[in-house]
Amino acid sequence: MKKITISTFLLANVFCFAQQQIVSQNYSTGTQPIYYTLQSSSGKTLNYDDILGTPYPDKDFMRAKISGTTDEQVPIRYNSYNDEIEFKKEDKVLALPKKAEYGRIEVISPKKTFVLLDTSDELAGYFYELTNGKNSLYKKVKTKFIDFVPAPNGYSSDKPANFKTLDPVYYIKTDKGFIKKPKSQKEIIEQFPDKKDSLASFFKSNKIKFDKDEDLIKLVTFLNQN
Repeated sequence: MKKITISTFLLANVFCFAQQQIVSQNYSTGTQPIYYTLQSSSGKTLNYDDILGTPYPDKDFMRAKISGTTDEQVPIRYNSYNDEIEFKKEDKVLALPKKAEYGRIEVISPKKTFVLLDTSDELAGYFYELTNGKNSLYKKVKTKFIDFVPAPNGYSSDKPANFKTLDPVYYIKTDKGFIKKPKSQKEIIEQFPDKKDSLASFFKSNKIKFDKDEDLIKLVTFLNQN
């Protein structure tokens, strides 16, 4: 009994100093609750509601299965400004720990999948998985915070703080690594020299736009089938 009491006391102190919360037996090191505030360069604290736009591609929470947990479904949403998966647990909103074991989040409806990827660059983190297989396609959605800008004179207006969603960045994962922001047919053919002829024929029959989900899905599906 004494050993159990001491262990409990030590664990309580560890959690206190680390400022972490127990959220379940499976993903027990959730971060602090989400506070939905930002610090303006003026020193003012802004609530998300004070800022035009949104950092959420989907503002509503969606039921999802999180890898590495025993919970059947958890309400989640993606914050593309903080690059965090927010989830609800016992009436609290927390950020999912960025750990590999929790790195696959499958939304039930509308069906979509988030994955945690180490792309060894500034965009490493959560991606939408558009298709997977030997070659996989991922999309990064990032939101930028643009601070309030006061009017320079009495003849113009202030520019309010806003969230701006940036153009998505696509990654194709291959045996050799990641192809970031694929831009041209030539680049793809150079990455798959053994498929040179079949790719040339594919591109001749398909007008692929390298900034469209559906076109890149078609391309990666073709790579996996040939």
